[in-house]
Amino acid sequence: MKKKQKNRALESAPAAGESAPRPLTPPRRVWIGVASLLTAVALVQGGWLEPIVGAVVDQAVRNIISLILCFSALMTTLLWFLRESGHAPAVKRGVLGCLLGAVALGAAVLRIERVSGDLVPEFAFRWSPSRDRLLPQHGGGPPALQGEAVAAAPWQATASDFPRFLGPTGSGGVDAPTLDPDWLARPPRQLWRRPIGAGWSGFATYGDHAVTLEQRGDDEIVSCCSVTTGTPEWTVPVKGRHETVLGGAGPRSTPTIRDGVVYSHGATGWLHAIDGATGNVLWKKNVLDELGIDPVAHAAMVSWGRAGSPLVTADLVIVPAGGPRTRRSAQDPEFLSLVAFDRATGERRWITGDEQISYASPQLVAFGGRELILCVNEGHVAGYDLADGHEIFEHPWPGHSNSDASCSQAVPVGDRRLFVSKGYGIGAAVFEIEKSDVEPWTLREVWRNAGLMKTKFTNVAIHEGHAYGLSDGILECVRLDDGTRRWKTGRYGQGQLLRVGSLLLVQAEPGEVVLVDASPEKHVVRGRLAAIDGQTWNNLCLSGSRLLVRNAEEAAAYELPVVIKASEPDVPAATATGTTP
Repeated sequence: MKKKQKNRALESAPAAGESAPRPLTPPRRVWIGVASLLTAVALVQGGWLEPIVGAVVDQAVRNIISLILCFSALMTTLLWFLRESGHAPAVKRGVLGCLLGAVALGAAVLRIERVSGDLVPEFAFRWSPSRDRLLPQHGGGPPALQGEAVAAAPWQATASDFPRFLGPTGSGGVDAPTLDPDWLARPPRQLWRRPIGAGWSGFATYGDHAVTLEQRGDDEIVSCCSVTTGTPEWTVPVKGRHETVLGGAGPRSTPTIRDGVVYSHGATGWLHAIDGATGNVLWKKNVLDELGIDPVAHAAMVSWGRAGSPLVTADLVIVPAGGPRTRRSAQDPEFLSLVAFDRATGERRWITGDEQISYASPQLVAFGGRELILCVNEGHVAGYDLADGHEIFEHPWPGHSNSDASCSQAVPVGDRRLFVSKGYGIGAAVFEIEKSDVEPWTLREVWRNAGLMKTKFTNVAIHEGHAYGLSDGILECVRLDDGTRRWKTGRYGQGQLLRVGSLLLVQAEPGEVVLVDASPEKHVVRGRLAAIDGQTWNNLCLSGSRLLVRNAEEAAAYELPVVIKASEPDVPAATATGTTP
């Protein structure tokens, strides 16, 4: 028997000088390598590696790692096929040619239309124009009649106005109205829906008027429409277009309205003061030209476009400045953090700071027993004097505006503490004033946790000693005193939120609006609304009971159900319905 087996082995062995036939299917070592790579993808996407590598691995980083691992698995199989398999050379050349042809064809006919907050691309055909280029150039409304008198009633402020970024106080929360949380019995009612130009600007309202910024073709537009009907009222265009693959096209900031005047700050640096009643431009400045900033170098350093919404005080308009500057003396700083203009004339009043800007907005706050300007710059959080802009304090808060950028607002917690947060593995921290008797003030760290409140593109809302925010796309509640996480659940993507009393309006990145309890006890969903469709990074706007939402393609308004108190008259809701063309 042994002799027969030996003879068979000799017969099957290759003759002298001949090589063994190569297999047509991958050997075990290849299968093990590919399976190991795909298993690693599953571990990365499931978050199992986070305890090992730390909080720096957010969903976007996980997607990049997964792509690299999948590509490695594909290349492992392809290299074996081309170099070691027993397939005929013609078959190998044919497979390789088909793969290269498919890649070349895809690159020739497809472009990346946009990228989600987690770096998932959306493709479009190269010959199909962007949606904003198909819309009317001036937003469907009459352009402003600059320099001509237009008879119009002045805008009147109301108690329900939402006149700036993140609401009346800039805190991301409002205390009224009291929303009815039973959306099953009383669902929100659509007032209007219409197309809109590109950009991530939110709405600001004043009376029955809503303003926003949008991109239509090569024009960056400040547009105004009716809150109740969506009917366009006026537009103010300026030539300029900001567009990047990762950030998309269009302006990023939200206008500010004060005393009936609209102040807007575009992605390319244009600052406007516009009479709201007529749409007439009172004054305008290009901030980059005003400060002698090289626009090409600035665009490379502030890669996703200027996003700071204007801070408007009694007599100043304050916006982030930037850099690098080209027309300057040897004593002048290369970068400037803030610039203030006279609210009435547009003349420059002061400049301050020597650091590059981030994507946060300056805000006027009460902190440390005084009123000051609070701003997050590229690598620090800082406070400035309102009168002349001199620096009161500066504390490190790491970031780079062309990579791990800061987008979230700093939030005072009481009179002496400051809460800050961001994504990119930095997380959240609370700082406290240690010395404020002399300037500059000194801040000390109370607590810091890289795994909490990873607010990549969004901001937190504060309620009863807790912060609520989208931490890498998951809604999270954190106790501010000590940084204890109370809960973290509900995947909404890189969206936005607004506190309304003891409730949260959370707009998921795909456009859905979800009503959630602002409670540290647990995550409770009260209702859901399919508000708009598509990638939504724009902030919510609530004007009374009217919710205005938008993204880079469409805008809509809804009447939200509210609780009418016994002492209040039963005021009927707005009656406008339908669609505005």
